[in-house]
Amino acid sequence: MLLNNCFLLLNNLAGQLAETVEVLGIHTLQHVFIARPCALGLKIQANGPQKAQHNAILEKVFTAITKASERAGHTACAVTIFVNHPDEKRLEGLSKQLDWDVRTIQRWFRQRRNQEKPSTLSKFCESMWRFTFYLYIFTYGVRFLKKTSWLWDTRDCWYNYPYQTLTTELHYYYIVELAFYWSLMFSQFTDIKRKDFLIMFLHHLVTISLITFSYVNNMVRVGTLVMCLHDASDVLLEAAKMANYLKWQRLCDLLFVMFGLVFISTRLAVFPVWILKTTVFESWDIVGPYPSWWVFNLLLFLLHVLHCFWSYFIIKIACKAISKGKVSNDDRSDIESSSDEEDAPSPTKKTHNTATNGTNGANGTNGYLTGTTCPDEH
Repeated sequence: MLLNNCFLLLNNLAGQLAETVEVLGIHTLQHVFIARPCALGLKIQANGPQKAQHNAILEKVFTAITKASERAGHTACAVTIFVNHPDEKRLEGLSKQLDWDVRTIQRWFRQRRNQEKPSTLSKFCESMWRFTFYLYIFTYGVRFLKKTSWLWDTRDCWYNYPYQTLTTELHYYYIVELAFYWSLMFSQFTDIKRKDFLIMFLHHLVTISLITFSYVNNMVRVGTLVMCLHDASDVLLEAAKMANYLKWQRLCDLLFVMFGLVFISTRLAVFPVWILKTTVFESWDIVGPYPSWWVFNLLLFLLHVLHCFWSYFIIKIACKAISKGKVSNDDRSDIESSSDEEDAPSPTKKTHNTATNGTNGANGTNGYLTGTTCPDEH
């Protein structure tokens, strides 16, 4: 049975690639014909961050610093947006060379870093696509699983293993989920970069490995439980993002609270108590340990570690929300602060106000403004 599934997977590789391309195509069509018109109809602005005024000298410095950051390996963890700015000594030198004050130069570098980032409209469209997919696949998973025996008794995941029938509905569920996560894996390199780039990359890699490995070893019954459990909270997260981009703050806060409760309860409570219990203990009792059993459970435990990592960020955001009265910037956010979108004044003559030239001024800290946070990302 296992050998047959291996051949089946190899025979389906071409089909899986076609499914991934199809998902990417549906994504594009949904963006053009559904998400974008909806966003424009809801008055979301299509313009991105304000562009920096062209300056050959500053552009040359910016390019040199960016390349140096890339050589140092910062792009691998997607944090170049925090390091590609000149230090205090170079800022003073540029200030004298251009006869601009330090704060204006800091603002130029901040705008230059952000001008390549996607607009709110683009982010709304991306969240709408993910929301649509997660809602569809979660609904499909619930409708499918409620007719199965292993939803109500997880020990049925292992009876007659590995000689269990792979039904058409189950095969479709697996192929669609796998195609979607492959599309996320590819699009991550062109999508907006975040501080948790490597963690998300690892998550997609673990997810694809789990889906593929469970399919090859015919652990598809417990695999469907894992997929449906994870899709439940993702629907609420993308809905909260869309509400945030629309500046519907109360709805955003409500959805984020619901997301946090569902995420923590399903991934820190239900996942270990329900999923890990059956994969570790019930499978051991019924079929006993075997080589792929160890690999499968290792991947599940790695996934659980990632759950704990993200739960920390969710709790951190929730604490900030309680203190500020609303959900604020995501700690993974690529945006530095709300001041990135403020209207930058024209370059002025250099002043000697210590509040703008120093690194501990009231309005700036080494190139970063410390104003109010913007609820632009969750």
